[in-house]
Amino acid sequence: MGRLAGKVAIITGAAKGLGEADARMFVREGARVILTDVDRENGERVAAEIGEMAEFRYLDVRHDAEWKALVDDVVARHGKLDVLVNNAGVVELGDIETQTEKDYRFIMAVSADGTWFGCQHAVRVMKETGGGSIINMASIASVQGESAVAAYCAAKGAVEGLTRAVAVHCARQGYNIRCNSIHPAGILTPMVIEVGRQAALMRGAEEALNGGPITKLGEPDDIAYTVVFLASDESKFINGAAIRVDDAKSVIAGNA
Repeated sequence: MGRLAGKVAIITGAAKGLGEADARMFVREGARVILTDVDRENGERVAAEIGEMAEFRYLDVRHDAEWKALVDDVVARHGKLDVLVNNAGVVELGDIETQTEKDYRFIMAVSADGTWFGCQHAVRVMKETGGGSIINMASIASVQGESAVAAYCAAKGAVEGLTRAVAVHCARQGYNIRCNSIHPAGILTPMVIEVGRQAALMRGAEEALNGGPITKLGEPDDIAYTVVFLASDESKFINGAAIRVDDAKSVIAGNA
């Protein structure tokens, strides 16, 4: 307990799934957390359940102006921003031949554009208040490739590359800002469950996403533990890393 005591954090996509797990664990470790999402109803419910150290703010991560207003408000009210978790993301099924332009642009806007704006505004304020930690949620899809979610792979690959660029820039400028990416495998979240159902329907089979030979699903806290570590001072010498949290799935895929 207390690993994040005194820290102020923004977590995007925090109304459910991985972001919700992060927010709950951050508060247990002493942080003040601003949960953001476009799902106002669930976001406000989760923040109320967590308690007085959590608050909800509506944020559509695709829009730079909304990011600027949010970050400026957080710093004005709390004096600083120590941690940003760029967790918001979406996925729609589609390979390189079938993915629609509409789905491609939506997926890229949320994951790639949203992470870009978040990093840009976090660096802007963190460099003035002593530094901080930026944690970007990528995926093993950007490591090993997944043909059925081509745009998602592209978006998460962009997140991984941007993470390294931010880490190098901040290190060279002496900003004391770290930036790392996390690459989960399938985690038991509403998004993964829904994509699994859609995939099963497309195959004409009644099987869950974890029905394959090596696809045991992880739990949201499996990722939240890693996020807390990267947000804490325990990871102060980890910067520009791409951390796989996948029970060796990407290694197995690489050796198949």
